[in-house]
Amino acid sequence: MGVVAKRSSMTFYTGSDDHYSHRVRIVLAEKGISVDIIEVNDEHRPAELADLNPYNSVPTLIDRDLVLYESKVMMEYLDERFPHPPLLPVYPVARAQSRLWMHRIEREWCPMVERILSPGSKKEVEQARKELRESLIGISPIFEDIPFFMSEEFSLVDCCLAPILWRLPALGVDLPEQQVKPLMGYMERLFARDAFRASLLESERELRT
Repeated sequence: MGVVAKRSSMTFYTGSDDHYSHRVRIVLAEKGISVDIIEVNDEHRPAELADLNPYNSVPTLIDRDLVLYESKVMMEYLDERFPHPPLLPVYPVARAQSRLWMHRIEREWCPMVERILSPGSKKEVEQARKELRESLIGISPIFEDIPFFMSEEFSLVDCCLAPILWRLPALGVDLPEQQVKPLMGYMERLFARDAFRASLLESERELRT
């Protein structure tokens, strides 16, 4: 009699090349959570997704009867449900600060990424590239003294940033390496993590050779 594989109680619908989906996959990998991952793209959009999520969008996380479809909500839910290793600080002030950094990434950097990827005018795309490049150059010095984003420990803030940084070559954003050595070191630390490498889809691995 063959062994029946135990199906995970958690299902994650992920975009094939979506940095919001990627940030959640990093959390899933950091926590070592057993999950069924279903890739969604224009050629493959499961019919059940529209029934589960009123926006028919990715990422979408199903955990038994719970359906979540906002990436930051998913990340915090996973961190609370699977507390080890913790990806948010213990103390309320530090937790609030981390949430504020996540909010700023959402308000400032994510729109730049969306503008680069959108079918806008060449001028708009180049302006977004320039703004993202200058913003990253501006934050580089913070990594001279601390290993992660405003923290000694890897956190959800890093989970939000890592997918954007991984996609820089695909976004056409070149960084002046001599000028951003601390940032390059930070990126190396992120990309070398076992969980980060485990989080990558095949299509994402090809973004950096």
